Amino acid sequence: MGPHPAVASVRLAVRRTLESLTGDPVVLVACSGGADSLALLAAAVFETRSGPGRVVGVTVDHGLQDGSAEHADRVVAQMALMGADETAAVRVTVDGGGRGIEAAAREARYAVLEEVAARMDAHTVLLGHTMDDQAETVLLGLTRGSGGRSIAGMRPAFDHFHRPLLGLTRKQTEDACRAEGIEYWDDPHNADPRFTRSRIRHRVMPVLEQELGPGVAAALARTAEQLRPDMEALDLLAEELLIAARDADGLVVSRLEGPPEALVGRVLRLAALDAGSPGSELFHVHVQALGSLLRGSLRGDVQLPGHLTAYLSEDHLRFRRTSVES
Repeated sequence: MGPHPAVASVRLAVRRTLESLTGDPVVLVACSGGADSLALLAAAVFETRSGPGRVVGVTVDHGLQDGSAEHADRVVAQMALMGADETAAVRVTVDGGGRGIEAAAREARYAVLEEVAARMDAHTVLLGHTMDDQAETVLLGLTRGSGGRSIAGMRPAFDHFHRPLLGLTRKQTEDACRAEGIEYWDDPHNADPRFTRSRIRHRVMPVLEQELGPGVAAALARTAEQLRPDMEALDLLAEELLIAARDADGLVVSRLEGPPEALVGRVLRLAALDAGSPGSELFHVHVQALGSLLRGSLRGDVQLPGHLTAYLSEDHLRFRRTSVES
């Protein structure tokens, strides 16, 4: 008798991801103690049991809840009992600033996972995001008017990070945990109405399913899947155009006069990022201002996040650090 269908689905998703890699001997699994990440960890342990690879379970303590350190200790113990070859708990400091706690926590989490991966000489970090997370991300992008990049949702893979479970539902990971006797944690923040994603999950999505019929989450995730190749193709063309438009003095304005606006906007965004503007704070309004500066419809300089100033000098768009008056 084979494994429970949910267990088999999670294992298959992880197997396909691991097979697509080049035999990385160390696989990090980011684990919060929730059903998604514990099902992911269990599958990773199962799929590497007969090979040379090692599974390292890593839990990140954001310090945002009472007892978070004790919870991290429990997750570490649970990961070890589940067969992880090595475990780690890391504490991060989350400063919401002007971005909000959710964005700041996400940024801090990815940064520390990168650090742990480097220390472990690991080139693979598995994340437990599911189809439901993808649907919520797409819906958030739609409501915020964030453009195609946001509606394209979370990427299945980027840098060292991989999301094997984007094709599976949250219910499947919960069913997998129950079938394997794995006790999972329900993060109180996931039900806290102060957080936008929580309201999307518990209020908006149920209404959409009720009014539009079942399958809304799958449809939103499918929208992201269909849009992503288009976005990636445009981004690739923009990278090529950026190289062609750049010389030692900056971006040559005349070289950006012919291409479509969709490409030029991407080039301007990439140039601002390269100059040091943080991606989490660089919005469409900033790119629009750069476009107006480039076309000559805006006089003066453009102030960008990250204490960066964009300005025209002869036939070049340039960037400099913004001077701070004492």
